[in-house]
Amino acid sequence: IDGDTVELTDGRRVRYLMIDTPESTTETECFGPEAKQFNLDLVDGKEISMKFDVVREDQFGRLLAYITVDGVEINPVIVERGYGCVLHIAPNGDDRVDEFDDLELRARTLGRGLWAACSPRPC
Repeated sequence: IDGDTVELTDGRRVRYLMIDTPESTTETECFGPEAKQFNLDLVDGKEISMKFDVVREDQFGRLLAYITVDGVEINPVIVERGYGCVLHIAPNGDDRVDEFDDLELRARTLGRGLWAACSPRPC
């Protein structure tokens, strides 16, 4: 769908926990197409596993999860590589917010992805 949402083969949509990426569907924000392509490259056609937190579904009916492909959790990779920002909506992620904040700080400091390409920053 975009950089932080996928559609499963059964039609269910999954919104990644703890991240927000620039828009590429309803509007196109700086680095939105790149975030969407990065996500596509990581998960398209691959078998995923999902780990849920306290709240399993959002107000739009999307599942909320951490996504793993081939033993690699995708959510932190997107932040670490500069394709997205931290989006903490409690109570989900309360135990991981420091980890994700550190990954975002590292991406910002190193000028990765959207942190070097976008002004103003889309998230």
